Amino acid sequence: MRRWQQSVWLAAVLALAATAGAAARQRDHWIALFNGKDLTGWHLRVPTAHNGWSVDHGLLVNQTPSADLVSDQKFQDFDIHYEYMYPPGSNSGVYLRGRYEIQIQDDYGKAPESHINGAIYGLVTPRSNPTKPAGQWQTVDARIKGNQATVVLNGVHIINHAPLAHPTGGALDDQVGEPGPIMLQGDHGPITFRNLRVRPIGD
Repeated sequence: MRRWQQSVWLAAVLALAATAGAAARQRDHWIALFNGKDLTGWHLRVPTAHNGWSVDHGLLVNQTPSADLVSDQKFQDFDIHYEYMYPPGSNSGVYLRGRYEIQIQDDYGKAPESHINGAIYGLVTPRSNPTKPAGQWQTVDARIKGNQATVVLNGVHIINHAPLAHPTGGALDDQVGEPGPIMLQGDHGPITFRNLRVRPIGD
C-alpha cells in the first residue's frame, strides 16, 4: 500500500473510532444526582420544612418527619436508575420531572393495581408485582420520553411506554411540556436510596 493510501486509510479508521467513541460516551453519559457525601445538588421542596434527609455511610437516608427533596437540575427526556430500601410499612416515591410519581411502598405479595410499588401513582397499573420484602434493596430503571413512561422493577418490565395523561398527585406543577427535576417524596415514611443517576436521551 502506498504511503498516501496508508495515510488516508489511517485517517478514516481514526475518524470512525472517534465517532464510535463519541456515540458510546453519549450512551453512557450518566449523571450522578447523589455524591454519597452530602446533599449538594438538592433542596427541600418547602425551604422552611423540617429536613429529615441525611447521608449515612454513602447512602441517602430519610427519617420522618421530613419533606420532599428536589434536585437542582432539571431534565426533559431521560433514563433514570435508583436503588432503594424501606422498613416494613413504609411509603415514598420518585417523581419524574417533579410530576409523575413512581410509587415506593411496602407491597410485597400484593396484586397489581395503580397505587402499589412501581406503579405510576393512580395513573398506570403495573402488569406484575415483583416487589421484594421490606428490608431488601430494590432497583428501578425507568425512562420518560415525551408523555410516555417505561418502568423496570427488580429486572422485570412492569410498565411499557404507558401514556401519562396528567401529573400524579403531589406534583410540583402542571407544566407538562417543560423539563423538571427529580423529586424524592420525604413526608410519608423512612426510605434509603443509593446509586441515583439520570441519563438524558435525545431523539
